[in-house]
Amino acid sequence: MDAKRIWTHGRIRALRCLIHTLSHLRLFLRWLILSLVTGLGIGGIGSLFALCMTKAVTLRTEHPWIMFFLPAGGILIVLLYRLFRYQNDRGTNMVIASIHAEGEIPWKMAPMIFISTVITHLVGGSAGREGAALQMGGSLGAVLGRRLKMCDTDRRVLVMCGMSAVFSAGFGTPLAAAIFAMEIGSVGVMYYAALVPCAISSLTAWRLAVFLGVKHDNFAIGTFPELSIPGALWIVLLGVLCAGLSVLFCMTLHKTNTILKKTLKNPYIRIAAAGCILIAVSLILGNQDFLGAGVPVIERALEGRVVWYAFLLKILCTAITIEAGYKGGEIVPSFFIGATFGCLFGQITGFSPELCAAVGMVAIFCGVTNCPISSMLIAFEMFQFQNPAYFLIGVAVSYMLSGYYGLYRDQRIVYSKYEPKYINRHTKS
Repeated sequence: MDAKRIWTHGRIRALRCLIHTLSHLRLFLRWLILSLVTGLGIGGIGSLFALCMTKAVTLRTEHPWIMFFLPAGGILIVLLYRLFRYQNDRGTNMVIASIHAEGEIPWKMAPMIFISTVITHLVGGSAGREGAALQMGGSLGAVLGRRLKMCDTDRRVLVMCGMSAVFSAGFGTPLAAAIFAMEIGSVGVMYYAALVPCAISSLTAWRLAVFLGVKHDNFAIGTFPELSIPGALWIVLLGVLCAGLSVLFCMTLHKTNTILKKTLKNPYIRIAAAGCILIAVSLILGNQDFLGAGVPVIERALEGRVVWYAFLLKILCTAITIEAGYKGGEIVPSFFIGATFGCLFGQITGFSPELCAAVGMVAIFCGVTNCPISSMLIAFEMFQFQNPAYFLIGVAVSYMLSGYYGLYRDQRIVYSKYEPKYINRHTKS
Protein backbone atom coordinates (compact mmCIF):
# COMPACT_ATOMS: atom_id res chain seq x y z
CA MET A 1 0.00 0.00 0.00
CA ASP A 2 2.84 2.37 0.92
CA ALA A 3 4.64 1.54 -2.34
CA LYS A 4 1.45 2.24 -4.31
CA ARG A 5 0.96 5.58 -2.51
CA ILE A 6 4.58 6.56 -3.19
CA TRP A 7 4.17 5.62 -6.85
CA THR A 8 0.98 7.71 -7.11
CA HIS A 9 2.57 10.73 -5.42
CA GLY A 10 5.58 10.39 -7.68
CA ARG A 11 3.41 10.46 -10.80
CA ILE A 12 1.52 13.49 -9.49
CA ARG A 13 4.78 15.36 -8.83
CA ALA A 14 6.08 14.43 -12.28
CA LEU A 15 2.85 15.68 -13.86
CA ARG A 16 3.09 18.95 -11.95
CA CYS A 17 6.71 19.39 -13.05
CA LEU A 18 5.67 18.76 -16.65
CA ILE A 19 2.83 21.31 -16.43
CA HIS A 20 5.24 23.79 -14.79
CA THR A 21 7.82 23.26 -17.57
CA LEU A 22 5.19 23.61 -20.30
CA SER A 23 3.95 26.88 -18.79
CA HIS A 24 7.53 28.22 -18.82
CA LEU A 25 7.97 27.00 -22.40
CA ARG A 26 4.77 28.82 -23.35
CA LEU A 27 6.12 31.99 -21.72
CA PHE A 28 9.43 31.56 -23.56
CA LEU A 29 7.70 31.14 -26.93
CA ARG A 30 5.55 34.21 -26.23
CA TRP A 31 8.58 36.37 -25.50
CA LEU A 32 10.51 34.83 -28.38
CA ILE A 33 7.86 36.06 -30.81
CA LEU A 34 7.55 39.47 -29.14
CA SER A 35 11.34 39.90 -29.04
CA LEU A 36 11.72 39.00 -32.72
CA VAL A 37 8.98 41.49 -33.60
CA THR A 38 10.69 44.13 -31.47
CA GLY A 39 14.12 43.36 -32.92
CA LEU A 40 12.87 43.52 -36.50
CA GLY A 41 10.41 46.39 -36.16
CA ILE A 42 12.05 48.70 -33.65
CA GLY A 43 15.52 47.53 -34.73
CA GLY A 44 14.59 48.45 -38.29
CA ILE A 45 13.71 51.97 -37.19
CA GLY A 46 16.97 52.06 -35.25
CA SER A 47 18.85 51.04 -38.40
CA LEU A 48 17.13 53.82 -40.35
CA PHE A 49 18.13 56.24 -37.60
CA ALA A 50 21.75 55.07 -37.79
CA LEU A 51 21.80 55.45 -41.58
CA CYS A 52 20.35 58.96 -41.34
CA MET A 53 22.91 59.88 -38.70
CA THR A 54 25.76 58.61 -40.87
CA LYS A 55 24.46 60.63 -43.82
CA ALA A 56 24.12 63.77 -41.69
CA VAL A 57 27.68 63.47 -40.33
CA THR A 58 29.07 62.75 -43.80
CA LEU A 59 27.36 65.84 -45.21
CA ARG A 60 28.75 68.07 -42.48
CA THR A 61 32.24 66.58 -42.85
CA GLU A 62 32.22 67.13 -46.62
CA HIS A 63 30.77 70.65 -46.26
CA PRO A 64 32.28 72.25 -43.11
CA TRP A 65 30.34 75.48 -43.70
CA ILE A 66 27.18 73.70 -42.49
CA MET A 67 28.32 74.38 -38.91
CA PHE A 68 27.30 78.02 -39.39
CA PHE A 69 23.70 76.77 -39.31
CA LEU A 70 24.12 75.65 -35.67
CA PRO A 71 21.95 78.51 -34.28
CA ALA A 72 19.29 77.98 -36.97
CA GLY A 73 19.27 74.24 -36.37
CA GLY A 74 18.84 74.82 -32.64
CA ILE A 75 15.95 77.23 -33.16
CA LEU A 76 14.30 74.67 -35.45
CA ILE A 77 14.54 72.01 -32.73
CA VAL A 78 12.95 74.26 -30.10
CA LEU A 79 10.22 75.26 -32.56
CA LEU A 80 9.55 71.61 -33.40
CA TYR A 81 9.08 70.68 -29.75
CA ARG A 82 6.80 73.69 -29.22
CA LEU A 83 4.66 72.85 -32.23
CA PHE A 84 4.16 69.31 -30.94
CA ARG A 85 3.56 70.62 -27.40
CA TYR A 86 6.37 68.54 -25.99
CA GLN A 87 8.34 71.18 -24.13
CA ASN A 88 8.84 69.28 -20.85
CA ASP A 89 11.01 66.61 -22.41
CA ARG A 90 12.95 64.71 -19.73
CA GLY A 91 14.80 62.55 -22.24
CA THR A 92 16.37 59.31 -21.03
CA ASN A 93 15.19 60.09 -17.49
CA MET A 94 11.62 59.55 -18.63
CA VAL A 95 12.52 56.14 -20.09
CA ILE A 96 14.20 55.11 -16.83
CA ALA A 97 11.19 56.35 -14.84
CA SER A 98 8.91 54.18 -16.99
CA ILE A 99 11.02 51.11 -16.11
CA HIS A 100 10.28 51.90 -12.46
CA ALA A 101 6.58 52.31 -13.32
CA GLU A 102 6.81 55.99 -12.36
CA GLY A 103 5.53 57.42 -15.62
CA GLU A 104 4.37 56.77 -19.17
CA ILE A 105 6.49 57.48 -22.23
CA PRO A 106 4.53 59.53 -24.81
CA TRP A 107 4.44 58.20 -28.37
CA LYS A 108 5.77 61.49 -29.73
CA MET A 109 9.16 61.01 -28.03
CA ALA A 110 10.36 58.65 -30.78
CA PRO A 111 9.79 60.84 -33.86
CA MET A 112 10.84 63.99 -32.02
CA ILE A 113 14.17 62.58 -30.83
CA PHE A 114 14.80 60.99 -34.24
CA ILE A 115 14.40 64.25 -36.16
CA SER A 116 16.02 66.55 -33.61
CA THR A 117 19.11 64.33 -33.14
CA VAL A 118 19.67 64.15 -36.90
CA ILE A 119 19.41 67.95 -37.05
CA THR A 120 21.85 68.30 -34.13
CA HIS A 121 24.46 66.13 -35.82
CA LEU A 122 23.91 67.68 -39.23
CA VAL A 123 24.76 71.16 -37.96
CA GLY A 124 27.47 69.96 -35.56
CA GLY A 125 26.11 69.82 -32.02
CA SER A 126 28.60 68.20 -29.63
CA ALA A 127 26.54 65.14 -28.73
CA GLY A 128 26.32 61.40 -29.30
CA ARG A 129 23.57 59.20 -30.63
CA GLU A 130 23.14 56.44 -28.07
CA GLY A 131 21.14 58.51 -25.57
CA ALA A 132 18.75 59.30 -28.39
CA ALA A 133 18.65 55.60 -29.27
CA LEU A 134 17.62 54.70 -25.71
CA GLN A 135 14.83 57.29 -25.77
CA MET A 136 13.60 56.22 -29.18
CA GLY A 137 13.73 52.50 -28.38
CA GLY A 138 12.03 52.97 -25.02
CA SER A 139 9.28 55.10 -26.56
CA LEU A 140 8.60 52.61 -29.36
CA GLY A 141 8.63 49.70 -26.90
CA ALA A 142 6.10 51.50 -24.71
CA VAL A 143 3.86 52.22 -27.71
CA LEU A 144 3.99 48.57 -28.79
CA GLY A 145 3.14 47.44 -25.27
CA ARG A 146 0.13 49.74 -25.14
CA ARG A 147 -1.04 48.62 -28.59
CA LEU A 148 -0.87 44.98 -27.51
CA LYS A 149 -2.69 45.88 -24.25
CA MET A 150 0.00 44.26 -22.14
CA CYS A 151 0.09 44.49 -18.36
CA ASP A 152 2.38 47.04 -16.68
CA THR A 153 5.17 44.57 -15.90
CA ASP A 154 5.26 43.21 -19.46
CA ARG A 155 5.22 46.73 -20.88
CA ARG A 156 8.30 47.57 -18.84
CA VAL A 157 10.07 44.52 -20.29
CA LEU A 158 9.07 45.66 -23.77
CA VAL A 159 10.49 49.12 -23.05
CA MET A 160 13.83 47.46 -22.22
CA CYS A 161 13.58 45.34 -25.39
CA GLY A 162 13.12 48.48 -27.46
CA MET A 163 16.09 50.15 -25.79
CA SER A 164 18.26 47.09 -26.48
CA ALA A 165 17.15 46.91 -30.12
CA VAL A 166 17.88 50.52 -31.08
CA PHE A 167 21.12 50.67 -29.07
CA SER A 168 22.33 47.46 -30.72
CA ALA A 169 21.33 48.56 -34.22
CA GLY A 170 22.96 51.96 -33.85
CA PHE A 171 26.12 51.10 -31.93
CA GLY A 172 26.87 47.53 -33.04
CA THR A 173 27.48 46.05 -29.57
CA PRO A 174 24.63 43.53 -29.12
CA LEU A 175 25.97 41.97 -25.91
CA ALA A 176 26.32 45.30 -24.12
CA ALA A 177 23.01 46.56 -25.54
CA ALA A 178 21.09 43.61 -24.10
CA ILE A 179 22.54 44.06 -20.60
CA PHE A 180 22.64 47.87 -20.56
CA ALA A 181 18.86 48.16 -20.86
CA MET A 182 18.45 45.91 -17.81
CA GLU A 183 21.25 47.54 -15.81
CA ILE A 184 20.69 51.25 -16.37
CA GLY A 185 17.49 51.61 -14.33
CA SER A 186 18.64 50.31 -10.95
CA VAL A 187 22.22 50.21 -9.70
CA GLY A 188 22.91 47.09 -7.68
CA VAL A 189 20.17 44.92 -9.20
CA MET A 190 19.15 43.91 -12.70
CA TYR A 191 15.81 42.94 -14.22
CA TYR A 192 16.81 39.39 -15.08
CA ALA A 193 13.25 38.61 -16.16
CA ALA A 194 14.05 40.70 -19.25
CA LEU A 195 17.23 38.77 -20.12
CA VAL A 196 15.78 36.51 -22.82
CA PRO A 197 13.63 39.25 -24.44
CA CYS A 198 16.46 41.82 -24.42
CA ALA A 199 19.03 39.32 -25.71
CA ILE A 200 16.85 38.19 -28.62
CA SER A 201 15.72 41.69 -29.61
CA SER A 202 19.30 43.01 -29.38
CA LEU A 203 20.83 40.25 -31.51
CA THR A 204 17.99 40.43 -34.05
CA ALA A 205 18.33 44.21 -34.40
CA TRP A 206 22.11 43.93 -34.74
CA ARG A 207 21.92 41.37 -37.54
CA LEU A 208 19.25 43.41 -39.29
CA ALA A 209 21.40 46.54 -39.08
CA VAL A 210 24.38 44.68 -40.57
CA PHE A 211 22.13 43.32 -43.35
CA LEU A 212 20.86 46.83 -44.13
CA GLY A 213 24.42 48.15 -44.41
CA VAL A 214 24.70 50.16 -41.20
CA LYS A 215 28.37 50.97 -40.60
CA HIS A 216 29.30 50.88 -36.94
CA ASP A 217 32.30 52.58 -35.38
CA ASN A 218 35.14 50.05 -35.37
CA PHE A 219 38.19 51.28 -33.51
CA ALA A 220 41.46 49.96 -34.91
CA ILE A 221 43.81 49.03 -32.09
CA GLY A 222 47.29 47.60 -31.79
CA THR A 223 48.54 45.02 -29.32
CA PHE A 224 48.15 45.89 -25.65
CA PRO A 225 50.91 45.03 -23.17
CA GLU A 226 50.56 41.90 -21.07
CA LEU A 227 49.24 42.20 -17.53
CA SER A 228 51.94 43.11 -15.02
CA ILE A 229 52.00 44.48 -11.49
CA PRO A 230 53.38 47.92 -12.52
CA GLY A 231 50.84 48.08 -15.36
CA ALA A 232 47.99 47.14 -13.02
CA LEU A 233 49.04 49.88 -10.58
CA TRP A 234 49.05 52.48 -13.35
CA ILE A 235 45.53 51.37 -14.37
CA VAL A 236 44.35 51.59 -10.76
CA LEU A 237 45.55 55.20 -10.70
CA LEU A 238 43.87 55.84 -14.05
CA GLY A 239 40.63 54.38 -12.67
CA VAL A 240 40.81 56.70 -9.67
CA LEU A 241 41.27 59.74 -11.91
CA CYS A 242 38.52 58.60 -14.31
CA ALA A 243 36.11 58.30 -11.37
CA GLY A 244 36.81 61.92 -10.46
CA LEU A 245 36.47 62.98 -14.09
CA SER A 246 33.13 61.15 -14.32
CA VAL A 247 31.84 63.15 -11.37
CA LEU A 248 33.13 66.37 -12.97
CA PHE A 249 31.35 65.53 -16.24
CA CYS A 250 28.02 64.82 -14.51
CA MET A 251 28.25 67.94 -12.33
CA THR A 252 29.17 70.11 -15.31
CA LEU A 253 26.16 68.87 -17.27
CA HIS A 254 23.70 69.52 -14.45
CA LYS A 255 25.20 72.88 -13.38
CA THR A 256 25.33 74.11 -16.99
CA ASN A 257 21.61 73.41 -17.27
CA THR A 258 20.92 75.58 -14.23
CA ILE A 259 23.22 78.40 -15.36
CA LEU A 260 21.86 78.53 -18.91
CA LYS A 261 18.23 78.55 -17.81
CA LYS A 262 18.88 81.30 -15.27
CA THR A 263 20.96 83.43 -17.62
CA LEU A 264 19.00 82.93 -20.85
CA LYS A 265 15.36 82.26 -20.01
CA ASN A 266 14.14 82.35 -23.62
CA PRO A 267 14.77 78.85 -25.11
CA TYR A 268 15.26 80.23 -28.64
CA ILE A 269 17.94 82.69 -27.52
CA ARG A 270 19.52 80.07 -25.25
CA ILE A 271 20.00 77.46 -27.97
CA ALA A 272 21.08 80.02 -30.57
CA ALA A 273 23.70 81.41 -28.18
CA ALA A 274 24.98 77.88 -27.53
CA GLY A 275 25.29 77.34 -31.28
CA CYS A 276 27.30 80.55 -31.61
CA ILE A 277 29.66 79.42 -28.82
CA LEU A 278 30.31 76.11 -30.61
CA ILE A 279 31.01 77.95 -33.87
CA ALA A 280 33.43 80.27 -32.06
CA VAL A 281 35.29 77.30 -30.53
CA SER A 282 35.71 75.71 -33.96
CA LEU A 283 36.91 78.95 -35.56
CA ILE A 284 39.42 79.63 -32.78
CA LEU A 285 40.83 76.09 -32.97
CA GLY A 286 40.74 75.99 -36.76
CA ASN A 287 39.04 72.57 -36.82
CA GLN A 288 35.73 70.84 -36.04
CA ASP A 289 37.14 68.19 -33.71
CA PHE A 290 34.74 69.16 -30.92
CA LEU A 291 31.60 69.17 -33.05
CA GLY A 292 29.49 66.04 -33.37
CA ALA A 293 30.37 62.88 -31.48
CA GLY A 294 34.10 63.23 -32.14
CA VAL A 295 34.84 59.70 -33.37
CA PRO A 296 37.95 60.79 -35.38
CA VAL A 297 39.47 62.21 -32.18
CA ILE A 298 38.75 58.94 -30.34
CA GLU A 299 40.52 57.05 -33.13
CA ARG A 300 43.56 59.30 -32.85
CA ALA A 301 43.64 58.88 -29.07
CA LEU A 302 43.64 55.09 -29.51
CA GLU A 303 46.68 55.56 -31.73
CA GLY A 304 48.42 57.52 -28.95
CA ARG A 305 47.85 61.05 -30.31
CA VAL A 306 46.01 63.74 -28.35
CA VAL A 307 46.07 67.43 -27.40
CA TRP A 308 46.20 68.00 -23.64
CA TYR A 309 43.00 70.07 -23.35
CA ALA A 310 40.78 67.76 -25.43
CA PHE A 311 38.89 66.10 -22.56
CA LEU A 312 38.16 69.39 -20.80
CA LEU A 313 36.91 71.15 -23.90
CA LYS A 314 34.70 68.18 -24.84
CA ILE A 315 33.07 68.29 -21.40
CA LEU A 316 32.24 71.98 -21.88
CA CYS A 317 31.05 71.63 -25.49
CA THR A 318 28.84 68.64 -24.68
CA ALA A 319 27.36 70.35 -21.61
CA ILE A 320 26.56 73.48 -23.61
CA THR A 321 25.06 71.46 -26.47
CA ILE A 322 22.83 69.12 -24.46
CA GLU A 323 21.74 71.54 -21.75
CA ALA A 324 20.96 74.37 -24.19
CA GLY A 325 18.38 72.18 -25.93
CA TYR A 326 20.13 70.30 -28.74
CA LYS A 327 19.32 66.60 -28.77
CA GLY A 328 21.57 63.58 -28.68
CA GLY A 329 23.40 61.48 -26.13
CA GLU A 330 26.23 61.71 -23.66
CA ILE A 331 27.65 58.21 -24.14
CA VAL A 332 29.97 58.74 -27.13
CA PRO A 333 31.11 62.07 -25.67
CA SER A 334 32.00 60.10 -22.52
CA PHE A 335 34.08 57.79 -24.75
CA PHE A 336 35.77 60.88 -26.22
CA ILE A 337 36.53 62.27 -22.76
CA GLY A 338 37.82 58.93 -21.50
CA ALA A 339 39.93 58.16 -24.57
CA THR A 340 41.60 61.58 -24.70
CA PHE A 341 42.21 61.72 -20.94
CA GLY A 342 43.51 58.14 -20.90
CA CYS A 343 45.85 58.82 -23.80
CA LEU A 344 47.18 61.95 -22.04
CA PHE A 345 47.67 59.91 -18.86
CA GLY A 346 49.62 57.30 -20.83
CA GLN A 347 51.82 59.96 -22.40
CA ILE A 348 52.61 61.53 -19.03
CA THR A 349 53.32 58.23 -17.25
CA GLY A 350 54.99 56.53 -20.20
CA PHE A 351 52.68 53.50 -19.90
CA SER A 352 50.99 52.53 -23.22
CA PRO A 353 48.89 55.58 -24.21
CA GLU A 354 46.85 53.31 -26.51
CA LEU A 355 45.85 50.96 -23.68
CA CYS A 356 45.19 53.85 -21.31
CA ALA A 357 42.96 55.48 -23.93
CA ALA A 358 40.94 52.27 -24.30
CA VAL A 359 40.62 51.75 -20.54
CA GLY A 360 39.76 55.42 -20.06
CA MET A 361 36.86 55.08 -22.50
CA VAL A 362 35.11 52.33 -20.58
CA ALA A 363 36.09 53.66 -17.14
CA ILE A 364 34.45 57.04 -17.80
CA PHE A 365 31.44 55.31 -19.36
CA CYS A 366 31.09 53.20 -16.21
CA GLY A 367 31.53 56.21 -13.95
CA VAL A 368 28.76 58.26 -15.58
CA THR A 369 26.29 55.42 -16.14
CA ASN A 370 27.00 53.25 -13.05
CA CYS A 371 26.80 50.15 -15.26
CA PRO A 372 29.94 48.01 -14.69
CA ILE A 373 28.76 44.85 -16.46
CA SER A 374 27.72 46.75 -19.59
CA SER A 375 31.05 48.60 -19.48
CA MET A 376 32.98 45.33 -19.49
CA LEU A 377 30.90 43.96 -22.37
CA ILE A 378 31.50 47.13 -24.39
CA ALA A 379 35.23 46.73 -23.76
CA PHE A 380 35.08 43.11 -24.94
CA GLU A 381 33.14 43.95 -28.10
CA MET A 382 35.13 47.04 -29.06
CA PHE A 383 38.59 45.73 -28.24
CA GLN A 384 38.27 42.03 -29.14
CA PHE A 385 38.83 40.67 -25.62
CA GLN A 386 42.42 41.97 -25.49
CA ASN A 387 43.78 41.80 -21.92
CA PRO A 388 40.37 42.07 -20.22
CA ALA A 389 42.05 42.24 -16.79
CA TYR A 390 43.12 45.84 -17.41
CA PHE A 391 39.58 46.82 -18.33
CA LEU A 392 38.20 45.01 -15.28
CA ILE A 393 40.53 46.97 -12.99
CA GLY A 394 39.67 50.32 -14.58
CA VAL A 395 35.92 49.68 -14.56
CA ALA A 396 35.84 48.35 -10.99
CA VAL A 397 37.81 51.28 -9.55
CA SER A 398 35.83 53.89 -11.48
CA TYR A 399 32.51 52.31 -10.46
CA MET A 400 33.35 52.35 -6.78
CA LEU A 401 34.94 55.79 -6.58
CA SER A 402 32.50 57.70 -8.80
CA GLY A 403 30.09 57.60 -5.87
CA TYR A 404 26.39 58.17 -6.40
CA TYR A 405 26.71 60.64 -9.26
CA GLY A 406 25.27 59.80 -12.68
CA LEU A 407 24.02 61.20 -15.96
CA TYR A 408 20.40 60.33 -15.23
CA ARG A 409 18.58 61.75 -12.22
CA ASP A 410 15.89 59.04 -12.32
CA GLN A 411 18.43 56.24 -12.06
CA ARG A 412 18.17 54.52 -8.68
CA ILE A 413 21.05 53.36 -6.53
CA VAL A 414 19.30 50.33 -5.01
CA TYR A 415 22.30 48.85 -3.18
CA SER A 416 25.28 50.74 -1.83
CA LYS A 417 28.52 50.68 -3.80
CA TYR A 418 30.50 50.27 -0.61
CA GLU A 419 28.69 47.62 1.42
CA PRO A 420 25.88 45.07 0.92
CA LYS A 421 23.24 47.53 2.09
CA TYR A 422 19.87 48.52 0.62
CA ILE A 423 19.71 52.32 0.19
CA ASN A 424 17.28 52.93 -2.75
CA ARG A 425 18.15 56.52 -3.61
CA HIS A 426 18.40 58.52 -6.82
CA THR A 427 21.72 59.54 -8.30
CA LYS A 428 23.21 62.90 -7.40
CA SER A 429 23.00 65.73 -9.88
